[in-house]
Amino acid sequence: MLSLLKSLYQNQNLVSNDSIIEWIKRKNQNILVDVHLVSFNHLDKWQFERRTGNLVHDSGKFFSIEGIKVKTDYGIIQEWRQPIINQPEIGFLGIIAKEMDGMLYFLMQAKIEPGNVNCVQLSPTLQATKSNYNCVHQGKSPLYLEYFQNAKPENIILDQLQSEQGARFLRKRNRNIIIRVEEEIPVYDDFCWMSVSQIKQLALIDNMVNMDTRTVLSGILWNEIIKSTFDNNHDIFRFLEDHRVSELWKDMVVSALSADGIYTINNILSWLSRLKSQYDLFVDRIPLNETKDWSIQESEIVREDRKYFRVIGAKITISNREVQSWCQPLVQPMQEGICAFIIKKINNVYHFLVQAKLECGNFDIFELAPTVQCLTGGYKGTTKVPFLDYVLNVSEDQVLFDTLQSEEGGRFFKEQNRNRIVIAKDDFADSIPDNYIWMTLGQLYQFLKFNNYLNIQARSLISILNFK
Repeated sequence: MLSLLKSLYQNQNLVSNDSIIEWIKRKNQNILVDVHLVSFNHLDKWQFERRTGNLVHDSGKFFSIEGIKVKTDYGIIQEWRQPIINQPEIGFLGIIAKEMDGMLYFLMQAKIEPGNVNCVQLSPTLQATKSNYNCVHQGKSPLYLEYFQNAKPENIILDQLQSEQGARFLRKRNRNIIIRVEEEIPVYDDFCWMSVSQIKQLALIDNMVNMDTRTVLSGILWNEIIKSTFDNNHDIFRFLEDHRVSELWKDMVVSALSADGIYTINNILSWLSRLKSQYDLFVDRIPLNETKDWSIQESEIVREDRKYFRVIGAKITISNREVQSWCQPLVQPMQEGICAFIIKKINNVYHFLVQAKLECGNFDIFELAPTVQCLTGGYKGTTKVPFLDYVLNVSEDQVLFDTLQSEEGGRFFKEQNRNRIVIAKDDFADSIPDNYIWMTLGQLYQFLKFNNYLNIQARSLISILNFK
């Protein structure tokens, strides 16, 4: 699809990046946002169930804070209990695309979520749970919902069910979808057409592009788009030369086009299948009041050692939402986090060092994750996380990008994690742990076609790759 490829490589934007940044600043100045932390007994329409202690909404919808008991034979800690967000609904994360002057633009939303560190972030056209778009909150229906509900198969560019954070959600998924419209559609006050290139450039600014946008963008299979647009490799590289793509990003395109690396797809599937059959993960839902080592207090649900995260209550007013005032629980991290890929040229092709990571909320025990992912524990000074010391101490010329990226602000309170991709030097150790493997970008894209293979942290990092 040439119009989508142009959106990635050409700088023919309807508005400049500076104008978008200024637009977001104005939104932050003009929209009333008040997020006030309150005790749980002041959470309107939320209550602790008498028998279980679960924190639930009066409607029985939206989500609940429940307990789980986890047992596994994998890793150092093999049994624990914790609170978790149970949100069984599958929501929409959707972007509308439209071709204008031969180039595809995405309709992006300047959206405020209560947990955002900086209020307004660039969000998909539609970002809504089933409870939201069924108006359980008795507010207005989300804008543009009907375009996704009535989308014809020939107008769907991307349509996937993808997982959310496996350490905080119990088997949570959202429908990641991009649709193309031909007709003129209204552009409301909080929306703006942007090229893919712009979104990726803005994602290099701390906390500018939200998690939901990043997970949707990650599903675009650039390898297949490039292959379907050009007849041969000569035409591909002539296009890259014409667009002044650097040698580094030409090499990244080569990695994206490489269906096989030092391992084949069958090798990788066999490795993952072996791990899934070798280890067990048992997750049982239990009453929240039976989560050992956690206490339910007046204003927080917290571990006795105050590690990992806590659950808090918030009373929220945001003047431009479908419902302007409401209450809800939020999950707040207790420590910093980092998500990082190490990449290395092997046989002249960039490979990504990928780990199979077990998290208690996963659908199928393991998902493919970044080289380093420690989202719920302090990482400074620790030696327990493989390759952590390496990604934190590389020289500046090894860093492909390094940004702070927010977690989803609708459920998480001011959580941001350092996102890095670093290039390993030739002397990087050949031996890697059994749950790690080297994969080309093209192989990662092959797994991205399917549900529940790449976790949301890996997808977030991949989404920032701009190939230029």
